[in-house]
Amino acid sequence: MAEYLNIFTRIQVRSHPEMGVPAYGAVPAWPREGKPFFSYWLGRVGDAQVGPFYLGGLGVASILSGLFAIMIMGLNMLASVNWNILQFVRQLPWLALEPPPAKYGLSIPPMGEGGWWLLAGFFLTMSILLFWVRVYTNARRLGMGTHVAWAFASAIWLYLVLGFIRPIAMGSWSEAVPFGVFPHLDWTAAFSIRYGNLFYNPFHMLSIAFLYGSALLFAMHGATILAVSRYGGEREIEQIVDRGTASERAALFWRWTMGFNASMESIHRWAWWFAVLCTLTGGIGILLTGTVVDNWYLWGVKHGIVPSYPAIGPAVIDPTTLPGAVK
Repeated sequence: MAEYLNIFTRIQVRSHPEMGVPAYGAVPAWPREGKPFFSYWLGRVGDAQVGPFYLGGLGVASILSGLFAIMIMGLNMLASVNWNILQFVRQLPWLALEPPPAKYGLSIPPMGEGGWWLLAGFFLTMSILLFWVRVYTNARRLGMGTHVAWAFASAIWLYLVLGFIRPIAMGSWSEAVPFGVFPHLDWTAAFSIRYGNLFYNPFHMLSIAFLYGSALLFAMHGATILAVSRYGGEREIEQIVDRGTASERAALFWRWTMGFNASMESIHRWAWWFAVLCTLTGGIGILLTGTVVDNWYLWGVKHGIVPSYPAIGPAVIDPTTLPGAVK
């Protein structure tokens, strides 16, 4: 008999579609829409049931704002290739909607010189913030905790630092990130070079540690629950308040493996904090760059983070101290 491993033998329970629990408090203005149906392939990776859907006023406003932002970006990129659809599709990863030049500072520039970037950024930000309110209010309506909303807020913090808070602190929209696939990656590389290598930024170090750490924690937890699912490990809430053989075996495995184990409840707090702190510390590191620290390499040398390399070439000079440098 083949051994039961539920990562390969996904069980799909089919019954009458689940319409969801009633919402608490004020009744949503819009009902849940759509007739639910089942998808075998979606059931291989998640819940097989699709629908019903709830949009609500916040959902519609978020979607419309996002569509406006995408439309502005897309039309500007299409105009940059002379409205040639073939070239638009071919060059899409390299096309960009750039922020205004430095000469405009924080003023509103002409539409063709960054005005469209500002407008697209406004609608994109509105879409994200409206979706955050939707996440928060829906959690409250369903009697849930608001942990998801605050985790999402940490990611929004990094987004706002990159495109709004730091440019205002630097006094120029030109410091913001362009919209585009490769152009925003090019901006990241140029940003790191301009400010002396972000690898020496301690908050960047923390962000990467939490990034890899959260990936490791989620992988460890997912693997552990799959490994004890034959004993009911997926019923984690029950195992939190009434430990069964699944939680006992999982705890014993990690005590044997590394001398320490999280509980069925605390592993989720570990993973939540690691994921949230990734974008939280990343945003702090970006905000300090250029506003407090002009060169992270020289800062690292000063504070003993970077080793003293042998003098085999000319001394490293902070580019901001050179004549004509932008202050």
